[in-house]
Amino acid sequence: MHPELGPLAFALLVLAGGAAGFVDSIAGGGGMITLPALLAAGLPPHFALGTNKLQSSFGSLAAALRYRAAGIVRFRDMIPGIAATAAGACAGSLSVGAMDSGLLRILIPVLLLAILAFLAIKPGFGLRTQERKVGRLAFWIVAGLCLGFYDGFFGPGTGTFWAMALVGLAGLDMRGATAHTKVVNFTSNLVSLAVFLAAGSVLATIGVAMGLAEAAGALAGSRMVLKRGALFVRAVTLAVTGAMVVYIVLRYWIGSPSG
Repeated sequence: MHPELGPLAFALLVLAGGAAGFVDSIAGGGGMITLPALLAAGLPPHFALGTNKLQSSFGSLAAALRYRAAGIVRFRDMIPGIAATAAGACAGSLSVGAMDSGLLRILIPVLLLAILAFLAIKPGFGLRTQERKVGRLAFWIVAGLCLGFYDGFFGPGTGTFWAMALVGLAGLDMRGATAHTKVVNFTSNLVSLAVFLAAGSVLATIGVAMGLAEAAGALAGSRMVLKRGALFVRAVTLAVTGAMVVYIVLRYWIGSPSG
């Protein structure tokens, strides 16, 4: 069962979707806004997770299409990454009920904190393209399977992990990494959504309303990225990563897990 939402709660969820779309299109981390909002509205965890996948799919698709129109990404060049991410996300989503996410809840804040520290002491990281460290096909297959699985299974920080991998291993700058991240984010969102739909754990009305707001926010955020470039993305990534560390520590280390 799920609660009936009043007009005020519904409106606040829509606003949360718009804010999440803006933030997520720049640096990832939009789920840190929408998932707590859905839980606070009284949705059981499985409905909150499923509905969040629906609404976030709108934002990641809108941002991906905007970056494609700007010529930063070409979908056909990413086919290996899209396929590997889809396979990983399917495996991760199907594994949710069979695996204990307790270890991830401990490790993810540590990894995010390490990223935050690295960005702080490497002020030039991601501001310009650099030499690729890993072969293109190998990168997409390994990163797609690993990060797709993680997004399907747990999720927090996926966009940040993708961006760091794309900059550090694939040689992209932060703007290009953000653009490519939206494509694989949409892939893992869509696959995970299919799993939740099959389980009947998606509230379509709420998810679509939030999704439309998220898409509008994502278009606004991606416009900022295109206008202001890699330095802007880097600054927002620092802020969002710090916020994710605080959120996950408070929710999963200090607070009680929601399920």
